[in-house]
Amino acid sequence: MSGRTCLAIVLAAGEGTRMRSSLPKVLHAIAGRSLLAHVLEALREAGQTQTAVVIGPDHAAVAAEARAVLPQSQIFTQTERRGTAHAVLAAKAAFAQGADDVLVILGDVPLILPQTLTMLRSALDDGASVAVLGFRPADPIGYGRLVTKGDELIAIREHADASESERAITLCNSGLMALTGKHALAILEKIGTDNRKNEFYLTDAVAIARGMGLKTRALEVTEDEVSGINTKAQLAAAEAVLQQRLRQAVLDGGATLVAPETVFLSVDTKLGRDVTVEPYVVFGPGVTVEDGATIRSFSHIHGAHVGKGAIVGPFARLRPGAKLEENVHIGNFVEVKEALIEAGAKANHLSYIGDARVGAGANVGAGTITCNYDGTAKHRTDIGKGAFIGSNSALVAPVTIGDGAYVGSGSVITDDVPAGSLAIGRGRQTVKEGWAERLRQPKSAGKTKA
Repeated sequence: MSGRTCLAIVLAAGEGTRMRSSLPKVLHAIAGRSLLAHVLEALREAGQTQTAVVIGPDHAAVAAEARAVLPQSQIFTQTERRGTAHAVLAAKAAFAQGADDVLVILGDVPLILPQTLTMLRSALDDGASVAVLGFRPADPIGYGRLVTKGDELIAIREHADASESERAITLCNSGLMALTGKHALAILEKIGTDNRKNEFYLTDAVAIARGMGLKTRALEVTEDEVSGINTKAQLAAAEAVLQQRLRQAVLDGGATLVAPETVFLSVDTKLGRDVTVEPYVVFGPGVTVEDGATIRSFSHIHGAHVGKGAIVGPFARLRPGAKLEENVHIGNFVEVKEALIEAGAKANHLSYIGDARVGAGANVGAGTITCNYDGTAKHRTDIGKGAFIGSNSALVAPVTIGDGAYVGSGSVITDDVPAGSLAIGRGRQTVKEGWAERLRQPKSAGKTKA
């Protein structure tokens, strides 16, 4: 297919009413990415040259998502729901640019693989004018059947219209199709509404192409790849399949997942060699973990970079902008957000570090908080190299703790602390000897024995 151009038409006009959600169907997400984005990324990897996304009325959010993934995407609106062929022709203007191949793909098949799209186009390169992806579902009821002779596609028969022998066919229509660019419009514009729903069915393209003396082919893929998402249950099922793919990929890459079925990854999660991930860890989008790091149980990491040999968790939270350098320790119930933790620094217990820098080798004691928000704006805290922050301290930003400085436990620090200094920001302790006993005596005197 070298040099062949491709127009990909993505049908993304579904409302998702069966999802019981106000969110358009294709914007629901699995593994940290919307259904539509999964499809568009597969197209990008397959080398498509033009992309047209057909959306429903008032679906500006779907258009925005398409352009965020593929900025060159053309957006078209299907103002009336009159069938799949009608949706494809909503993007008729895109045909004017010319393309060797036209690929029609649904916006709710997030598990489709780039190599499958390439295979579908290859059928056109081999002489077919229409090629359709088929699959064999566990339960074929309701699916259109692909009537074939060898790999030649004779017809697509809707379940309601199929004969008893045709219903016995297990190869079903996925809804994904490729057409040669020179014949695509001629085929599509011949599709009529002679059916019980009075709609324009893309499946009629096969019979029309054969009537024009053109070759048509069927290709087979697994059910997972072409399963559409119409319900929350199907969304969960797709998530499970994708998570299994992602887990296998990181295991093959040299990471250790102690209990793989309990670890949830995003499609862009990067785990280095000899990374160990303990049970019940969630990786949101935008996470990189370098070689030899350990992520302990029940940690949640999103938009963060974890350096070599670092230890995170258990029960830690790394939020977007967290960057941990080599051999950093972030312990239980520690939250880090928009902060650089330099090599060898430690925050092992019960702390919040936000909008900050923690210098190399510094130690942040239990219960320390960087008070970064004044109710209007965020401010930064800078903790120097080798500094020691005593437990239960509050660092009120903007504030700088110099290299090697000490902050006494329980301090509220509002002013900069010079390097090598000790800062104590708490009330002086007062001890009143005998006070507790005197407090108890009047109470004891008033009591009577039962």
